[in-house]
Amino acid sequence: MMVEEWRVKILRWGREPLEAIWRQRIAWSVILLLLAHSAILAYGAWLHSPGWDELGHLPAGLAHWLYGDFRFYKVNPPLVRMVATLPLLPDPPKIDWESVVVIPNGRPEFSVSGQLFDQGFEQGCWYFTIARWVCLPFSLLGALVVFRWSKELFGTKSALIALTLWSFSPLVLTNAQMITPDLGATALAVTSQYLFRQWVREPAWERAFSCGIVLGLALLSKFTLVILPPLWCGLWFATRSWKHNSSFRALFAQLLRETLQLVVVFMIALYIINLFYTCDGSFTRLGDYTFMSRTLSGSSPEEAYTWGNRFSGTFWGQLPVPLPEQYVLGIDFQKRDFERGYPSYLRGQWKHGGWWYYYLYGLLVKEPIGFWLLFILAIGLAVPFCEFRVQWREELMLWTPAIVVLALVSSQTGFNHHLRYILPAMPFIFVGTARVGGVFTCLPRTFTGLLLRLGVVTAIAWFIVGSVRYSAHSHAYFNELAGGPAHGHDHLLDSNIDWGQDLLPLKRWLDKHPEIKLSGIAYSVPAPFVQLEKIGPGFDRLPPGLPPGCAPEGAHIEPGWYVVFIREMREQNSPYWYFMRLTPESRIGWTAYVYHLTEDKIQEVMRSLTKAKL
Repeated sequence: MMVEEWRVKILRWGREPLEAIWRQRIAWSVILLLLAHSAILAYGAWLHSPGWDELGHLPAGLAHWLYGDFRFYKVNPPLVRMVATLPLLPDPPKIDWESVVVIPNGRPEFSVSGQLFDQGFEQGCWYFTIARWVCLPFSLLGALVVFRWSKELFGTKSALIALTLWSFSPLVLTNAQMITPDLGATALAVTSQYLFRQWVREPAWERAFSCGIVLGLALLSKFTLVILPPLWCGLWFATRSWKHNSSFRALFAQLLRETLQLVVVFMIALYIINLFYTCDGSFTRLGDYTFMSRTLSGSSPEEAYTWGNRFSGTFWGQLPVPLPEQYVLGIDFQKRDFERGYPSYLRGQWKHGGWWYYYLYGLLVKEPIGFWLLFILAIGLAVPFCEFRVQWREELMLWTPAIVVLALVSSQTGFNHHLRYILPAMPFIFVGTARVGGVFTCLPRTFTGLLLRLGVVTAIAWFIVGSVRYSAHSHAYFNELAGGPAHGHDHLLDSNIDWGQDLLPLKRWLDKHPEIKLSGIAYSVPAPFVQLEKIGPGFDRLPPGLPPGCAPEGAHIEPGWYVVFIREMREQNSPYWYFMRLTPESRIGWTAYVYHLTEDKIQEVMRSLTKAKL
C-alpha cells in the first residue's frame, strides 16, 4: 500500500509541472496570436486611406457627439462610429456644420466629408487612423470569445485553431481595420450569443442582466442583428432543458422565472438603445411615421417610390413604437435601398440587382484555401465520429445564427456589393470548424490518425501563410483558386477589392518619385467625397477615356503618366477599359495601376483596338 501511494505521488509531482508548462504555452500562444493580429490591424489602419463608407461614418459620429443629431448615416446604428470618433472630440476636424442641409431621403454625412481634408490630405487620413485604432478592441473581444467558446466545446487545441482562424481571416482583417460597423457588430453578435448560451444552460438574473446589456450594444451596431431577439426566443424554446421528475408547479415556476428573465433581457436592450439616441422620438405611434420603402409605405412595385405609411388608420398604427425615431427610419431607409436595387458585379457580369449565391461564391474565393480544407475536414469528421460532435443543443446554438444571417443577407438581392454583410456569421463558422483540433486528442495513433493530423497541420499552415503573405493589403485578398489578388477583379468588385483604400499609399509612392508628373487619375470614390485636387498636381484631372464601341481611328489619347484604379477599369461601360490591354509601370497595393503612355504605346493600343474591331 505504501509503495502504491508513493507511486501516485511521484506521478502527480511529475505531471503537475508538465501541466503548468502546458498552460503557460497556451497562454503565450494566445498572446502571440493576439499581438500578431493587432499588429496587422494597426499597420493597415495607418497604411490605407479611408474606404468609401468610412468617409461618411466619421463626420456622422462627430455629429452624434457634438449635436446629438442622429439623422447622419441613419442606415446604420451609431455605436461603432461613436466609439471611433471619441478621441477626436477634444480637437475635432473643422467642419462647417451650418452649411449642411438635411433632407429626409438624403445622406448629409457625405456632403461634408471633403472638409475633413481641408488641412491636407494626409492630415485628414490621420483622423481616420486614430479612429480606426480606437476600434481595434472590438476585434480582440471577438477573438477572445471565439477562443473561449471553442475551448468549452472542443478543448484547448481546437480553441487555438479557432483563434487562428479569427486572427488571420482576410475578411476579419479587412473590416477590423476600418470604422465601418461590420466587425464591431460581429464581435458583439458572437459575444451576446455566447452569453445567451450561458444563460440558457444555467438561467440566473445576473446572466440575464449581462446578456441584455451586450444585446443592446449589438443592436446599436448594425441593423442585421435585429434578428437576435426573435432568434433567441426560438432557441430558448427549442433548447430548453426541463428538470426531470419535477412537479407541474415546479415546472411552471421554472418556465415563469425564465420567461421573466428573457423579458428583462429585451427590456435592458431596449433601454440601452433609447439611451444612446437620448430617447429622441421614442414611442411615436407607428401610424405617424412617414416611410419610403415599399414594405412599410405600402406602395406597389409598379409605382415610383412615394412617401406613405401602410399602417396609418389601422389598429397597428395606433401602437407606440418603443424605439427612437431615427432607428426606425434607418431600418426603413436600408430596406428601401435593397428594394430599389443597384447594378451589381459578379464574375465579369453586370446586372441590376444581385444573385442569391453571391455571398457563398464570395466566401469561396475570399477565404484562404486552408480554411476550406479545415471546414471540409470538420464536416467530414463530425459525421462518422461522435468524438467530433457535441450535444445537439450546442450545435443548434452555434450554427443557427450563422445560417440565419447567411439566409437573411442572401435573400436581399436588390444589390450585391459587399461580402462584409455576412461577417456576423463567420465567428460561429470558425468555432464549428475548429473541432478539427480533436484529431490531436480523439483519434488513435494509427496511420489514418497520423494522416489526418498532418492534413490539419498543413491546412493551418496554408491558411496562415496565404493570409499573412497579403496581410498588408488584405482588402484585395483572393485565394489561389481565384487567381490571387491580381485576378480578384475578375470575380468581385466594390469593397471586396477596391474601396479607395490605396489612394494614400499612392500619394506616398508619388512623393518618393518626384520625377513622375501625374497627368490624370481615375479614382474609385467620387470627387465630392475626397477632393482630389487637394492631394497633389494631376489628381484633379482624368485619364483620356474611350467609350465602349468608340472607333479607334477617331480617338485621341494624350501621352503622360496616369493612374487608374481597378474598379474604374472594370466599371460598367467604363471609358478606361482599354487600360486592361496595357502593362502597368507599377502597381500600388492591388488596386492602383500606374501607366506611362508614350506615343509608341498609344499607337500600339490603337492598332490592337483596330484589329479587335475588325
